[in-house]
Amino acid sequence: MGTNGTSLGRVDVDAFVLAHQDTWDRLEQLVKRRRRLTGPEVDELVDLYQRVSTHLSMVRSASSDTVLIGRLSTLVARARSAVTGAHAPLWSEFVRFWTVSFPVVAYRAWRWWLATAVAFFVVVVLIGIWVASNHEVQSALSTPEEIDHLVNHDFANYYRDNPAGSFALRVWLNNSWVAAQCIGFAILLGIPIPWVLFQNAANLGVTGGLMMHAGKADVLFGLLIPHGLLELTAVFLAAAVGMRLGWTVIAPGDRPRGQALAEQGRAVVAAAVGLAVVLLVSGLIEALVTPSPLPTFVRIGIGVVAEAGFLSYVVYFGRRAALAGETGDLEDAPDVVPTG
Repeated sequence: MGTNGTSLGRVDVDAFVLAHQDTWDRLEQLVKRRRRLTGPEVDELVDLYQRVSTHLSMVRSASSDTVLIGRLSTLVARARSAVTGAHAPLWSEFVRFWTVSFPVVAYRAWRWWLATAVAFFVVVVLIGIWVASNHEVQSALSTPEEIDHLVNHDFANYYRDNPAGSFALRVWLNNSWVAAQCIGFAILLGIPIPWVLFQNAANLGVTGGLMMHAGKADVLFGLLIPHGLLELTAVFLAAAVGMRLGWTVIAPGDRPRGQALAEQGRAVVAAAVGLAVVLLVSGLIEALVTPSPLPTFVRIGIGVVAEAGFLSYVVYFGRRAALAGETGDLEDAPDVVPTG
């Protein structure tokens, strides 16, 4: 295997993969059949495990191809388990998901994630200002009586009129549905995702504009911030990984489109599972904290702490996993937001 300094060139990596692909495929076949191997096949498994471990060491020391490193790391780990007869306990897989698989997916999508958040809030602010400063727009939206009822009763009562348990479940299902749409629309190259986000941004902008015009900014932010920070962050992440999966179809990089899409798709599944739990937390905050009699600054503080905790978790565990070569089967490039 030729090298150029400290890293392999693209051609060298491709040649290395072509030279050893059959070995890796054979090892994977043996691992899948580990409970039904013959004596000679067990010996072959041990031999291939040692050889592929060497391949992994070579790639790690001479290449920056994180996808190849991640693939071989997974294969070697599975082969080691088969060779030693050890099986990772369920709790170990659980811990790995929350310390590696989910946070590294979120961390590596941060550019898409941030761009989604910025675009969303730009739309919210522009529509909010437009509605708050234009009486004709307000008249076109609803009657003065209906607007008065919204800003003085309906907005606050939405969070207080239902039992906390059923409300939390309804909120969780609704937000999970929005996130699922963002992820599911990846099969359509992510094209519908901006429209889903725009609809939600427009609704928030209209409501915010009406509340601001009525002098109810304290009510607006006091009821939205406690749960909204974490909730919207989760939705933005769902949209980011969904659009990134769609972009993989358009630009799969140096690997076959099917392989890149499969790897990215498995990462999206990890994000979907993790986000379901994050949205459950935001739903509980919305049901238990948002309508509570706690002072506004306390409720907002709880929301800020929850948001800061989630972002810190993603940065700490995600960055550590990324530096270790973990990818969550994310396609390595492009990790930029497409423009133009």
